[in-house]
Amino acid sequence: MTENKQDANKPMQLQVEMDDNTAQGLYANLAGVTHSETEFIFDFLFLQPNQPKAKLRARVISSPVHTKRFLMALQENIKRYEDRFGTIPERAVTTTQGHS
Repeated sequence: MTENKQDANKPMQLQVEMDDNTAQGLYANLAGVTHSETEFIFDFLFLQPNQPKAKLRARVISSPVHTKRFLMALQENIKRYEDRFGTIPERAVTTTQGHS
């Protein structure tokens, strides 16, 4: 019975399987978030410069509990990133070079 208790305390190793297309990922430079009482919806979009339309690249639907865990993971990773590479600006830096 001791073995079962020890096994229950070990963290589970999760193996993630994905096909080649999914492994390549998708680029998104815009995101939208909405929610209901039971779920959060994340829309990841690609907006081309000087275009009035954005293309939906992916939609992720998540439970409130998982969304909060995701937020905490993002906060921790942003902290680690900034500790290593410096503060991420909150606004994109834009230049007007080449425009009159």
